[in-house]
Amino acid sequence: MQYAIELYYDPATEQNLFQLAERVAEEKLSRKFLEWKTRPHLTLACFNDVDEQACMARLKAFAKTRKTIPAKIDSVGMFNDTKAIFVSPVMNEGMYRFQRELHACLSGFDTTGWEWYCPDRWVPHCTLALTKEDGGDAFYRASELILREFRKISGTFVSVGLVKITFPVQEIGVAELEG
Repeated sequence: MQYAIELYYDPATEQNLFQLAERVAEEKLSRKFLEWKTRPHLTLACFNDVDEQACMARLKAFAKTRKTIPAKIDSVGMFNDTKAIFVSPVMNEGMYRFQRELHACLSGFDTTGWEWYCPDRWVPHCTLALTKEDGGDAFYRASELILREFRKISGTFVSVGLVKITFPVQEIGVAELEG
C-alpha cells in the first residue's frame, strides 16, 4: 500500500482552494480531483508502506514540536506531463526545513519511487485539477479558468495528516501543529 504525509491549511484557506476545484467541475472540465475526495494540501512525503500506528505516533510527536506556518499562496502552475494544475505557496527556508525534519523523523519508511517528494527534490504544490483523463482541451480550459479566477490567498498551515493513497484517498489520522 502507498501512503502520503500531507500538510493541511486552515479551514477558510482550504475552502477557498476547494472552491477553485469545484469551479473546474462546475464548468464540466474535470471532476477527477473531486473524485479523489482529498482535501487541498501540500504533499510532504510519500512512502511505499508504513506501519500506520507507528507512523501516526511519530507524526503526532513531530507536530507537537512545530508551530503553525503562514501560507501565502501566490502562484499557479502546471505539470504538463500529468496535466495537473496547482497553486503554490511562497516558500522559505523554514518550510523546506520543516519538510527535511519530517523526513528525518519518518526515516526508515520506504520512499523508493517517490524521490520527487524527498528533500532537495520537492516541488511544493496544491493540486486543484487533474485533467489527464479528460482529453481534448480540458487541461488548457481548466488552466485558463484557474488563472482567471485565482486570487492570492494568505492563510495558515495548521496540521499534518497520514493518508492511504487509494481511490478515493483514505485519511488515517491528523495531527495539529502547535498554535
